[in-house]
Amino acid sequence: MSMKKRTTRTSLAILMAAVMTALAACSGNSGGGNEPAPSTGGQTQQTTDNKDAAPAEQEPAKQEPLKISFMVPGFDPENLGYPDDDSIIIKTIEEYTNADLTMQFVPNSSYPDKMNITLASGELPTLMVTDPKNPSFINAARNGAFWEIGPYLKDYQNLAQANPVVLNNTSIDGKIYGMYRARTLGRNGMTLNADWMKNLGLEAPKTLDEFYNVMKAFSENDPDGNGKDDTYGIVITKWHGPWDIMQVWFGAPNKWGEDASGNLVPTHMTPEYREALKFFKKLYDEKLVNEDFAVMDSAVWNDPFINGEVGVFVDVADNARRLDGSMQEKYGKREESYTAVFQAPVGPKGHRDMPTSGYNGVIAISKSAVKTEDELKRVLTFLDQLNDVEMQMVLENGIEGRHYNMVDGFVVPIEDQEAGHKKERLSLNQMTMYIGPVIPTREQTAINVMIADVQKKNEEIIVGNPAEPLISEVYAQKGQQLDNIINDARIQYIVGQIDDAGFDAAVQLWLSTGGQEYIDEINKLYKASK
Repeated sequence: MSMKKRTTRTSLAILMAAVMTALAACSGNSGGGNEPAPSTGGQTQQTTDNKDAAPAEQEPAKQEPLKISFMVPGFDPENLGYPDDDSIIIKTIEEYTNADLTMQFVPNSSYPDKMNITLASGELPTLMVTDPKNPSFINAARNGAFWEIGPYLKDYQNLAQANPVVLNNTSIDGKIYGMYRARTLGRNGMTLNADWMKNLGLEAPKTLDEFYNVMKAFSENDPDGNGKDDTYGIVITKWHGPWDIMQVWFGAPNKWGEDASGNLVPTHMTPEYREALKFFKKLYDEKLVNEDFAVMDSAVWNDPFINGEVGVFVDVADNARRLDGSMQEKYGKREESYTAVFQAPVGPKGHRDMPTSGYNGVIAISKSAVKTEDELKRVLTFLDQLNDVEMQMVLENGIEGRHYNMVDGFVVPIEDQEAGHKKERLSLNQMTMYIGPVIPTREQTAINVMIADVQKKNEEIIVGNPAEPLISEVYAQKGQQLDNIINDARIQYIVGQIDDAGFDAAVQLWLSTGGQEYIDEINKLYKASK
């Protein structure tokens, strides 16, 4: 083991011991003389009968813990609930950062609505995860609701290592109003039920036709061998991410693309988008996708796959590991993975996939909770500390020996954890930014190797959004309304409520509601940026 890893594990062990002691002290045990004497912070306690002894040197007074309220999206697939204030992980974070932390977990499916309501209220938490391109956030930032942190980042060891390209992607008018949560660019993948593939003799789909055939087989050929018509192809929820990903496979732009004249055109006004729509409608008509996709809560998105009802999942490639982990618990432990993950199939415009923007939201600091520059600097110190190796390990993996073990330099989650132990760390990884030092990875299981391979190969096929760093005034004012028009029309087209003429009418409504102004402004900004 390297000296760096040994130091990290030792410091975490010391920190863990301190937290466990603190928890024990808070347990309400008021028993008699067997309790240890209160800690004196490493100083020798003076006694009244040694009046001639030199006074002990006084340590500088420790600052009062920094009160921080933190709003993050929550993911609770097993209905365990979210960590309580006395979660050992929250206590460990508080001890390490000298903070008094109050977490607010909002289910991911309703997070955008809650974020907009919170922004409108003006009563903001200290820190909140937010989409920097959300019109409500843009307006709030411009109106002074959040601190501009760009000029301060150079003063913090970890935050100073932020990628300038990603920072620019999150910027508003060239200013940074939140610390981004880093994500792998080529993160998306196609996860399949490995057993079903084996049972039906299927290979990884390389083309869109083969992708369709796999979903068809999973729906109609009894992939689980139980003799019942109880399976289907792909599961999608009211979160529209999979539709966005798959339409890029068909050659549609990633939100915006250049036409023959070099002007930017929104994806929904391209012929490739319409071809993807027809494919999606075919999946719905043939019952290869769940009929309730438009209303299904994303909090239970994994369930049909885990329960053996569906065999295809289009999302981030690393979800294949989480799905496999749940299936290992449900159906029995084995070395072979229950899932397999692959790159996107090749479409009519070649091999393409939708990347992330290099981030998934930013952590913004509100001015209503943080009044002064001195307080701001303490909050930035807190965020910087969360990127230390010790804190990244705790937020991502939990407590060593309780939630995971280190084996040959890899993180190995402890199997068959109690529900209480799982709950202690649930969704706390939403605080992570992954900026600065790199932490140990999980063990190189078969599925982890597949995930890493897909993400690495994706770097060659990802399709960027040329308008990513551009901030539109029109979108800031009307973006939510414009997005809803197209998202609703896409759903209506898929389920057969409107046809091509109906979608054309929705596009015209989009244009007349502000879409044409949006196009004009984006192109003006795009040309200026060049």
